[in-house]
Amino acid sequence: MLEISQIVSEALKNNKPVVALESTVLAHGLPYPENLKVFRRLEELVKDNNCVPATIGVLKGKVKIGMSEEEVVELIKDNPIKVGTRELPYAVSLKKSAATTVSSTARLASFANIKVFATGGIGGVHRGEWDVSQDIMELSNTNIIVVSAGCKSILDIRRTLEFLETFQVLTLGYKTEYFPIFYNGLSDERIYKVESTKEIAKIFVTKESLGIKGAILVANPIPKVYEIDNDEIERYIEIIEKEMENVKGKEVTPYILKRLVELSNGRTLESNIKLLENNVELACKIAQSLEW
Repeated sequence: MLEISQIVSEALKNNKPVVALESTVLAHGLPYPENLKVFRRLEELVKDNNCVPATIGVLKGKVKIGMSEEEVVELIKDNPIKVGTRELPYAVSLKKSAATTVSSTARLASFANIKVFATGGIGGVHRGEWDVSQDIMELSNTNIIVVSAGCKSILDIRRTLEFLETFQVLTLGYKTEYFPIFYNGLSDERIYKVESTKEIAKIFVTKESLGIKGAILVANPIPKVYEIDNDEIERYIEIIEKEMENVKGKEVTPYILKRLVELSNGRTLESNIKLLENNVELACKIAQSLEW
């Protein structure tokens, strides 16, 4: 059921730093052909930073750890479903193609003994009616370092942080004491600050030594030049919320992101890509800081 690419397998055997990447951002988060350009760019970034990339997805029921470009193209063309950890058995047993979210990517990466995973933003607690992402529960159970630009401003930031605390997910701000909100810069919510990747690696190793389960979430702010004013995004969200009466469950986030790209004339797409690149570069530095 699980296939680790030869390059990733050899890197793990030889204690070389590996960085996991998700497939949902490629299949559901970015439009074609931008998604393939981003796949190539992120893989190149990992290699340029002396690490080995491991894009993760499910192709016709086979879990792939370290997907090739041909496999990613096949995945996208196969109209993949979007799966968190809960849905993995469904996709694998019925031989479906599936793009993995933060929760399922983190679980599969950890299962393959990959210690660092770079993503865009984690899921959290939505505004309005009850809707909480699987990501938080998964991070509370899985031993991995996840680098993200915090969470999207479309979520309830304070409640998301409260859930992360309740489920004992240690959240660290990289060179900031305020929680990032994706391409909107920083929120007013305080978190623990770290100054270097060596500190992050030391905290992770200490956590393991103390027998404390769960992930470390590293919140990495988007470079300031690519920030988008939060008031502008809120205006777009007001428009979108009026359109979403029949949009539910896993369709919510992809729909909102698609409409944000349209309403911002592509600015949110550019910022999304830049923060992904920024997170990948930091994840590589963290991976290299771990004791390999």
